[in-house]
Amino acid sequence: MDTVTRMVSSRPVVIFSRSSCSMCHTIKSLLLEFGVNPAVYELDEMTKGPEIEQALLRLGRNPIVPAVFIGGEFVGGANEIISLHLQRSLQPMLKNAGALWV
Repeated sequence: MDTVTRMVSSRPVVIFSRSSCSMCHTIKSLLLEFGVNPAVYELDEMTKGPEIEQALLRLGRNPIVPAVFIGGEFVGGANEIISLHLQRSLQPMLKNAGALWV
């Protein structure tokens, strides 16, 4: 868990993903459209990927990816991010985390 904590504190927005995950791609695209430059960790391409997946499972993530952290806090996966977007809550959250300057 220390590895995940260190990783999510490095940037305003962090996404744990898999390169073959279509919902991960959707969430990354949505955030990029806002102008966010997230740190993206493709777990299937990392040597510590399985260790990080286990830490995300302990957070209650199922499915494990996408796992989105904003401002160092776990926000959720695709359903939560899309819901926040539809409620118009995502952009203010990104601004408060310093991921957007607009």
